[in-house]
Amino acid sequence: MRKNRNIETIEGYLYEVNLSKKTVQNKNSANYGKEFIQGDISVATDEEGLNVIPVHYSYVAPFTKDGKENRTFQNLAKLIESGKTFTQNGKDEATKVKLQPSAAVNDFYPKGQEEVVSQQRNEGGFVTIISNLDSENSRNKFEIDALLVGFERVEPDEEKGITEEYGKITAFIFNFKNDIMPFNFVVKNPAGIDYFEGLEFSKQNPVYTQVWGKITNTTIKSTKVVESAFGESMVDETNRHIREWVVSGAKPEPYEIGGEDITVEEINKALQDRQIYLADVLSKSQEYYANKENEAAAASFATATIPEGEFKLNF
Repeated sequence: MRKNRNIETIEGYLYEVNLSKKTVQNKNSANYGKEFIQGDISVATDEEGLNVIPVHYSYVAPFTKDGKENRTFQNLAKLIESGKTFTQNGKDEATKVKLQPSAAVNDFYPKGQEEVVSQQRNEGGFVTIISNLDSENSRNKFEIDALLVGFERVEPDEEKGITEEYGKITAFIFNFKNDIMPFNFVVKNPAGIDYFEGLEFSKQNPVYTQVWGKITNTTIKSTKVVESAFGESMVDETNRHIREWVVSGAKPEPYEIGGEDITVEEINKALQDRQIYLADVLSKSQEYYANKENEAAAASFATATIPEGEFKLNF
């Protein structure tokens, strides 16, 4: 299997910092007692602070594997200690950052369920504190190799807040270790919708290609008026956030399946490895819930889905 591409660039104003320094608590770990940073930071990629993109860091150690100081750890520590945010300090004083994460999923099992939820997110990568920002159009982009397995044309629906037709692309992507993950993209360009629909990809006829575009965070406001038996009606306002990986382009000629790029055996092996991984996640989740009386609610902005039916690769 070729080394799959999965890179993102997120540049802008530091919006929020939810990071903390911790120490490894597992006594069986070689890193027991050592410090690391974990958590999330959010970046506003536009001047108005409307397109806010979070990035998650699972484990950032002070030193790299070869013993060198980890600049990402140092810069995250600076953001914890002295980072100025868009929300608290305003745009003009906010710290400017450039992040280079990858697209990923956070797999978890809700309490009492045996169906995995795969929450899409941006994860890891380099963190740089910068003085000047690139042009707004270049602050937010992704380039991802993907195995496309499903397409759906979605019509506008006012009640659901869908104002324009778009195409939903169901796919698999890969991390830096070439582990496979489910992932959803959307395409809104009319020519792009027609292009992907015309490829007629499915689980039985996947297309392996590279797509690129931008990550958008849209807030949909809904207002519901509840009539009163007397006096004023009650107005209930809610905000719903939709985070999407919007495809704006694709490789003119897809990669070859069955050759040097990727083989059928490699795809099936990656899918088998994911099932083994998910079985371990389920086991640990059940153990966790058994030891905890209360369950924290998990919020999901974008959840990857895979079409129903058996995955068969026929070539």
